[in-house]
Amino acid sequence: MGCNGSAMAVNSSLNKPGLERDSKTEYTQALSYYEQDLEIKLKTLHPDHPDLAICYNNIAEVYDNTGEYSKALEFYEKSLDIKEKILPPNHDELASCYNNTAGVYDNLGAYSKALLFYEKSHNIFRKTLAPDHPNLATCYNNIGLVYRNMGNYSKALEFYEKDLEINRKNLPRDSPSLATSYNNIGSLYCNMGEYARALKYHETGVNIKEQILAPNDPSLGNSYNNIGLVYDKMGEYSKALEFYEKSLLIKEKSVSPNHPSWGASYNNIGSALYHMGDYSKALTFYHKSIDLSEKTLPPNHLDLATSYNNIGSVYDKMGEYSKALSFYERSLEIFAKSVPEAHPCILELKKNIELVQGKL
Repeated sequence: MGCNGSAMAVNSSLNKPGLERDSKTEYTQALSYYEQDLEIKLKTLHPDHPDLAICYNNIAEVYDNTGEYSKALEFYEKSLDIKEKILPPNHDELASCYNNTAGVYDNLGAYSKALLFYEKSHNIFRKTLAPDHPNLATCYNNIGLVYRNMGNYSKALEFYEKDLEINRKNLPRDSPSLATSYNNIGSLYCNMGEYARALKYHETGVNIKEQILAPNDPSLGNSYNNIGLVYDKMGEYSKALEFYEKSLLIKEKSVSPNHPSWGASYNNIGSALYHMGDYSKALTFYHKSIDLSEKTLPPNHLDLATSYNNIGSVYDKMGEYSKALSFYERSLEIFAKSVPEAHPCILELKKNIELVQGKL
């Protein structure tokens, strides 16, 4: 089937104040508090006052953490606009702002813009920090993630390995950041088709997380999801389904019901069911994925393209070729706007469209 799911790697944030891992209720309360604080400050402070930049950033973080990326971008940009006016060009707060803005662009599927802002952040840190500083490791991780999303796996591996090298030097063996480094390299090897290596890195990462994190921590759920993806690619679909369902159970207890990451979970469960030959159940989960993604993501987001491709694959297997062609073409339209022409998903979709047209 191909292009049937993306491992959920995490964009690390640099020096982000405020919210870390609050519950859904706390996010709502925090947003209300931050909006009231902003309303007061707008009446009393100069438009370029640094306290307003902090207010905008805090609101952006809440939207970022709840998956409302367009709103997050709006407020990160307001904060950045002030900081670019009042801070020197190599200030570490500017680097953090560039990083946060890049993370939102990445989540919105705007990878060239994400790469631009991550590189701005990196350019500041490489001038002001030691070569093995943890913030540089985070820069390398984030740049690697964008290259991975763009399908440039060799460049992604180059930056992920720089991140891991720094983290191995600086962090204890049970550090969650080190676990994330292993996880991201594992996800990349999965994309590259090197599944034994992928599983090795994922298992190293999840072993760390199981020792130090609460059983319902979202990061642990991400790791289970990623291990499921590897088993899926290896053809061990019952094992894949087992890990996808473990990830989903954690998500039910820790993530807002409208968060875009639900779409990935439904998509991945649908993938396992598809490969097990249960097409009707697979279609149910794929439609759950697309229903949520269409509500929460911009119309040209790659997760939507993945969902359309997967639904097309199911209809193809069920012999409903006109429906399959329609979904394949919708998928290709999005991919063609977002990734290079030689991207593996574009090549596969063109092949699938040609095959389906021959069946009509």
